[in-house]
Amino acid sequence: MTLEAQLQAAADADLILKSTLENSLALLSASKSQVYRDSIQELVDAKDWSELDDRFYQTLKFGTGGLRGRTIGMVVTKAELGSASPGQKPDHPCVGTNAMNFYNVGRATRGLVSYIKKYRAEAALPGRPAIVISHDTRLFSEDFARHAARIATENGVDVHLFDGCRATPEMSLAVRHLRADAGVMLTASHNPMHDNGFKVNFNDGAGIVEPHASGIIREVMSITDEEYTPLPEAEQGRLVMLGAEMDEEYLGKVQSMMLQPELLRNEKARALKIVFTALHGTGGVLVPVLLRRLGFNFLTVPEQDVRDGRFPTVDSPNPENAPALQMAVDLADKEGADIVIGTDPDCDRMGVGVRDAGGKMILLTGNQTGSLMCWYRLKTMFDLGILNESNRKNAVILKTFVTSPMQDAIAARFGVPCVNTLTGFKWISSKLAKYEAALPEDIRAKYRDLSAAESRSARLQHSKFLVFGGEESYGYMGDDFSRDKDGNGAVVMFAELAAYAASRGLTVAGLLDEVYCETGYFLEVNKSKFFEGAAGAAKIAKLADSYGANPPTQVDGCVVARVRDFRKPGIVDEEGEPVSTEKMLFVDLADGRSFAVRPSGTEPKIKYYMFARKAPAEGTRLSSEELAAAKTSVRASLDSMWSWLEKDIESRLME
Repeated sequence: MTLEAQLQAAADADLILKSTLENSLALLSASKSQVYRDSIQELVDAKDWSELDDRFYQTLKFGTGGLRGRTIGMVVTKAELGSASPGQKPDHPCVGTNAMNFYNVGRATRGLVSYIKKYRAEAALPGRPAIVISHDTRLFSEDFARHAARIATENGVDVHLFDGCRATPEMSLAVRHLRADAGVMLTASHNPMHDNGFKVNFNDGAGIVEPHASGIIREVMSITDEEYTPLPEAEQGRLVMLGAEMDEEYLGKVQSMMLQPELLRNEKARALKIVFTALHGTGGVLVPVLLRRLGFNFLTVPEQDVRDGRFPTVDSPNPENAPALQMAVDLADKEGADIVIGTDPDCDRMGVGVRDAGGKMILLTGNQTGSLMCWYRLKTMFDLGILNESNRKNAVILKTFVTSPMQDAIAARFGVPCVNTLTGFKWISSKLAKYEAALPEDIRAKYRDLSAAESRSARLQHSKFLVFGGEESYGYMGDDFSRDKDGNGAVVMFAELAAYAASRGLTVAGLLDEVYCETGYFLEVNKSKFFEGAAGAAKIAKLADSYGANPPTQVDGCVVARVRDFRKPGIVDEEGEPVSTEKMLFVDLADGRSFAVRPSGTEPKIKYYMFARKAPAEGTRLSSEELAAAKTSVRASLDSMWSWLEKDIESRLME
């Protein structure tokens, strides 16, 4: 019996989904790859129907950010492993229409190229299209980057390809600096090692939004095979390698984010000791260069300096998770370091650890880290006279709706606007594009080439100046030269903040308590429910839909005061602009607590964001005793809320 007949028989016996049959047959028909055929045959022979379903139940969707999926299957076939040893990088990525492999990277590249050409033709832009391509350290990232570069050049696009792994924000800066039409980053950011992705930024260096998102998606989804005819050699694009010159352009911009370099002339600040870990990723390329040039006292975790897509020293290379930073914490304890900083594989996220009052290393949440940096940058810019009474209205804090309202409160205390966006830095960056468009035409024409001081002056005089941007998931931005969250820049901003605390004889944790006493105690707890594979995707969709169809009227014994359903139009932000629809529901309780629920756009999970606070009486500060009591009571209130939500989740899944 042929492989095709075996697949048909499995579908007829309801062993695999109908979509699995259709997609696997389509792949076999569209490709001549023996690895594809042999891998599918192995899974059929092993009767591993669930693995077949996970690999083929859908064609990997090109979402609004690009592609993301498994590049190493839960089962690695002998055909995929090839000559590699178990546990090493396989010779071939995961076979499947729902996997990150050369088939899907090729579709994504050809679709992006097609859209760019149509966009340029419609806009009557002269010259040849160009894209920037970079990659992180993940398994197959470099292979995918070179594959994408070959396809793009053979289809008439100039490609600026980094000569090695680089951070996502440097790719964004390169797009803007080179006036490219788009940027591609081969990364799955902070996901587990088995994942990879194809992230697309448009010609402003930011993640794609409408109308480009739908246009690119249409082009990508229309491609169902691997075959194309390269253009004649004279019509093909050029391949240009990027390296040290672009690094220096980016480094100069990031270094300018340090507001008070003179801090390190203070003996206490200079004594601050930092442990940095790149978690085997791209942060190891430039973070040590930045810290050294700026004069910080630091050391790295040698075992994690090694760029290895298997991330052998951690279960997951996510600096949000305590285990990922454990080796850095151990080294900090051994060397007497004050803070720990870690970045994820593509260096767009940063997690930190700091000493508490007893000297124990504790990890800050993304909300705490972001709120501290927001406070410090506002305070310092007013202290330095960059911001003042006359221009404060032209400064802005940008954050997402699910990021701590503590940042709204901090901005309000400084009299600076705070604008909330949907989740994802592309929405923060779309605000930056709006502010850039508001500049006078002569400034816009040269805006990307302005120095940090010139850019800041132009925005404060004519538009909006970004003081700080952030999201709870450990992403931060301190300027607009790159239009993506920036782990390199975040390291500079946090190291400066820690040096400021040290100059005052404080720990970072002690400084955070000072800010709590000033603004009120805010606590956010994020939880997730994971559901893998085809069956899991159905559960996530069911849960998400249930909240829209049947929102709660009471939660944990408290009346619901307001429900904000972001799936429906009509919600506007602080600037009066309509907010795009998203599968997210926000529930505000009468006692001041609230929670939001939304499916993750990058991982097989549904996320719950819970919020509570204890504010001081108007015109007062929380005392140290009041703060200590608030930490206990507010935590207990969110623990109680989560217990209620878990039971509600079970109930909704059983309906």
